[in-house]
Amino acid sequence: MEKQKRIAAIHDISCVGRCSLTVVLPILSAAGVDCGIMPTAVLSTHTGGFEGFTYRDLTEDLKPISAHWRSLNLSFDALYSGFLGSFEQIDIVGEIFDTYKKDGNIILVDPVMADEGKLYSIYSQEMAQGMAKLCSKADIIIPNITEACFMTGHDYKHGPYDKDYIEQLLEKLATLGPKQIVLTGVHFDDEQIGAAIWSEGAVDYVFAPRIEGHFHGTGDVFGSILLASLLNGKNLKEAAQIACGFVNKSIQITINLKQERRYGVAFEMALPYLIAELTKSSL
Repeated sequence: MEKQKRIAAIHDISCVGRCSLTVVLPILSAAGVDCGIMPTAVLSTHTGGFEGFTYRDLTEDLKPISAHWRSLNLSFDALYSGFLGSFEQIDIVGEIFDTYKKDGNIILVDPVMADEGKLYSIYSQEMAQGMAKLCSKADIIIPNITEACFMTGHDYKHGPYDKDYIEQLLEKLATLGPKQIVLTGVHFDDEQIGAAIWSEGAVDYVFAPRIEGHFHGTGDVFGSILLASLLNGKNLKEAAQIACGFVNKSIQITINLKQERRYGVAFEMALPYLIAELTKSSL
């Protein structure tokens, strides 16, 4: 039997509202991956749709956690970063990537900081520039269109988009230095939504049916499914297609259950779809 894959997930913990580590850990675990965590901050809820949430910055904990891991001679098949709790964490996470990078493992950066044309309330333009720097260390980055625009200076506009706009944005992202890019939130009409994939200059697209509305946590769901699929032997396009389909199913289940959207999507009930997709033979 092949050795179990192990990753380190560097994200915040939102205690209520399914996103960040409360999404990453169960999805990777369901996919058969040993998921270690490095919390960047602890929040009582996520920051979208809630007021009065608590926030604890864990910047001072990151280096001691990494040092203890080094003392255990841990290695990882992937390192996956998301929401960072402070500007100082950018350089720290970059150092952690350097420490644990090895031949064949994956550095996946989701530059979580913005959506729908706006930075999150606790972030600044300085943070956007720092995230761009962190992306230079990544094998794969998975920004949404807003994040991509903040990191590259590209003009933001609402969709539907045209291919020229998306592919110009991909070209600018490529100058940051990642080996591959999956740009999320791409839609050319009101019927489908998905992702644009850039790899070695070639561009491809994957889509799923578009469901109107904003659903919190879907970016973290997408990234977690993408990584889970890659670690189970899927190529990047296959992994992105599985992630698009999973997000669509999670949203549809949430709507059918009439759940309050700010608490995130009911991804737990879509996990059988993930398992079925991971057990299919690759194309």
